[in-house]
Amino acid sequence: MKVAVFDTHEFDRAALAEANLGKHELIFLKASLDAQTAQLAKGCDVACCFANDRVDKGSLDVLKQLGVKLIALRSAGYNHVDIKCALDLKLKVVRVPEYSPHAVAEHAVGLLLTFNRKIHRAHNRVREMNFSLDGLVGFDLYKKTVGVVGSGKIGKVFAQIMKGFGCEVLVFDKYPDHDWAQKFDIHYSDLNNLFKQSDIISLHVPLNAETRHIIDGNAIESMKKNMVLINTGRGALIETNALTQALKTHRISGACLDVYEEEAGIFFNDFSDSGIDDDLLARLLTFPNVLITAHQAFLTQEALKNIADTTIDSISRFEANLDLSKVEVLI
Repeated sequence: MKVAVFDTHEFDRAALAEANLGKHELIFLKASLDAQTAQLAKGCDVACCFANDRVDKGSLDVLKQLGVKLIALRSAGYNHVDIKCALDLKLKVVRVPEYSPHAVAEHAVGLLLTFNRKIHRAHNRVREMNFSLDGLVGFDLYKKTVGVVGSGKIGKVFAQIMKGFGCEVLVFDKYPDHDWAQKFDIHYSDLNNLFKQSDIISLHVPLNAETRHIIDGNAIESMKKNMVLINTGRGALIETNALTQALKTHRISGACLDVYEEEAGIFFNDFSDSGIDDDLLARLLTFPNVLITAHQAFLTQEALKNIADTTIDSISRFEANLDLSKVEVLI
């Protein structure tokens, strides 16, 4: 099959090519998918999309007109896809339901450790021959209360890692796994209590209508004053204006972010020469108590291989008219 692979980068091109082994004709495109760039899929059977591609009605209408039959997502999340429109157009949509929960959970822990112990600041100082320790004081994670919002595969791995540090772990999930919690001495809690009790809160839920802005001004007001917020899920789980206000007024200690509400078109690209025109993100970058990475929590060798393998397998199974349940067909 001929596949238009949108929003590709050096790191995923190599993994996809290795997984493909010549099975399909992969057309690697730097452009992200939107209603205009969808034309690049002309002559292709499949549109392969990344996390920040706009798989909305405008894009889907064009893809359908071009003869595309399958939308293959290189992501677990699908909040960027107009599923109803795809259904109406009879376009199949598949995703990568699991690639490496350890990759994302470990990155969340890495952000927390870096933020807390000021490792990034210490590294920069030492490289400039400044060996002063002033301003680098952190805190012990031992016996701190960590709130985990979402106990899917990633949330569970993160919670278990934090138990290894000797933390008390509270978890909120609409569908609790009590057997797992009992095994690891982890406790489920309602969301309000988790906000009130936690010194650290990490977000591990999918983005949907119910979870959008789950962290807003009211939620922040109910939290401990010196709490640390971590988000490696989706940017819109946090209301950015509310977060910025909380940081400005020192309502919380800080934030560790791998995702941002309006990251599409910014993350995965190099603006080192031109700068960015997003005022909110620019403001966040000025805070010394904010640590931001550009949606790289998934970026491990194991995760890239799993994403590529699952994506190519989905396309091959679709071509052969085989069962797609293994790769979790959305429609």
